[in-house]
Amino acid sequence: MTYASDDPGAPAGSPDSADPAERLTHEVESRRLAQEKKNERLVWWYLAYFLFGIHLVAFVMIFAIKNAK
Repeated sequence: MTYASDDPGAPAGSPDSADPAERLTHEVESRRLAQEKKNERLVWWYLAYFLFGIHLVAFVMIFAIKNAK
């Protein structure tokens, strides 16, 4: 049996095991790892949009200050 601590990127259990508990563990771990990967990707997108927005606001403020009378 493979434990989650052996390889953090691989789900625990085996999909071909005769033990239903081990198959269920593998399925649950696979779903959890897929969801974790999706969430991590979303966090990077949110960070990118946030940083883009900050820079856009900064450029608008610089433009406003430089062109003020």
